[in-house]
Amino acid sequence: MGKPVTIAPKSDSLTVRDERTGKTYSIPITDNTIPATAFKAIKAPRREGEREENETERGLRVSDRGFLNTAVIQSEITYIDGDNGILRYRGYPIEQLAERSSFLEVAYLLIYGSLPTKSQHQSFEDEIMHHSIVHIDAEGLFRAFRYDAHPMSILTSAFAALGSFYEEANPSLRGQNLYTKGDTESLAIMDKQIFRLIGKATTFAAMAYRVRQGRGFITPPNGLSYTGSFLYQLDRLGEHSYVPSPVLEKALDILFILHADHELNASATTVLQAGSSLVDPYSAISTGCASLYGPLHGGANEAVIRMLISIGSPDNVPAFIEAVKRREKVLSGFGHRYSDPRSFIIRKTADEVFKVTGKDPLLETAMRLHDLAMKDEFFTSRRLAPNVDFCGLIYRAMGFPLDFFPVLFAVPRVVGWLAHWRQMMLQKGGVKIWRPRQIYVGAPKRDFVPIEERVEEDAQDPRRSPRIVPHTGQSKRTALAEYRGKSKL
Repeated sequence: MGKPVTIAPKSDSLTVRDERTGKTYSIPITDNTIPATAFKAIKAPRREGEREENETERGLRVSDRGFLNTAVIQSEITYIDGDNGILRYRGYPIEQLAERSSFLEVAYLLIYGSLPTKSQHQSFEDEIMHHSIVHIDAEGLFRAFRYDAHPMSILTSAFAALGSFYEEANPSLRGQNLYTKGDTESLAIMDKQIFRLIGKATTFAAMAYRVRQGRGFITPPNGLSYTGSFLYQLDRLGEHSYVPSPVLEKALDILFILHADHELNASATTVLQAGSSLVDPYSAISTGCASLYGPLHGGANEAVIRMLISIGSPDNVPAFIEAVKRREKVLSGFGHRYSDPRSFIIRKTADEVFKVTGKDPLLETAMRLHDLAMKDEFFTSRRLAPNVDFCGLIYRAMGFPLDFFPVLFAVPRVVGWLAHWRQMMLQKGGVKIWRPRQIYVGAPKRDFVPIEERVEEDAQDPRRSPRIVPHTGQSKRTALAEYRGKSKL
């Protein structure tokens, strides 16, 4: 028999050999993660003819377009396992929270890390509802928007403007360590801004809605839940003892729980990017709204409804599916490459809503689309499953206009944004400004050319010069007029 082979225990490290220099590097692995900065130590002399802009002698850079596999922060908030359809807030499965909890209870969990006791919940709710009332000057801001302004534009602007109301909340005025000290006074200031932002989120959203409707604003009522107060502010027109439908109130509360956080999505990352400069939280939350506004993010559930409207009826679904497979149509609402656990909760919630509102006529089209897509190898092989964007059917059944859907996404997501922002402010080692690198592929060094000697570059590439904008009306008439100072080309 041969001698036994002794296998040395494996170390938690990654060994990299740079074939340019023959050197070997050992990079530590912690929590299945390697530090990108470790690659800065992998340097090589610049080769003859190589671009100086590559900065080869300064170490390797890690290219990850769109942050597809780059971790930027350690977090204790939300865990997502897309392959197995798992979503947990602070360790609690989303299914349990949606069935047994309330939105403000989940908000407390996300922000502070544990489910509140009865007294903690009562105190938290009291503060949130107390801070739902806005300064009267805010009404002037809302009235300044055009009657047809998109409600997400209004909401984004309102959050940004809110920071100007509270000087004590601005690190630029009160010191850059205002939120990072972690002492009792700093935490109290932070909590007050959290109360204000969550409380005013529904008020601002309702005000944006009523501007579009040409209605006066409603003072947040006493004695209603968070979502009940929201519905009251949206809809009351002077009726005595107005109480929103408990079915719609509960449905909205569940949807708010489902939308409260989804890890480092585009908007949460935008909030942290802005927050890393130690800007005030109102400005940071405003950037989250701006990011959420985009059609690849918060605007997706609106896109689902527009898609269903364009299909028309269940009979047209097979032809639509074939058009998608030919890349002639875009299938919205199937963007997640896994079975989103939220979609099953939404289906159950939809059934409850439809009992009181009646079924949305688009429901049959949506279900037909779902069934055919889930049986089609084109979609199953790509692991394309229906996602949470089908909640638009519930919003539509509840009577909300399409362009208000992103606002209904933004209101609960304020909680998730604040949870991530607070975590970053209090992280060990302090806050370091986020400053990603780029890969420069532009022109090398070149000398300035006087304007008289310049020739047009890349005339065949339309991206290399601005387009000529056609002018009509007054602009056209002014262009034909003569006046002092008119440029002569």
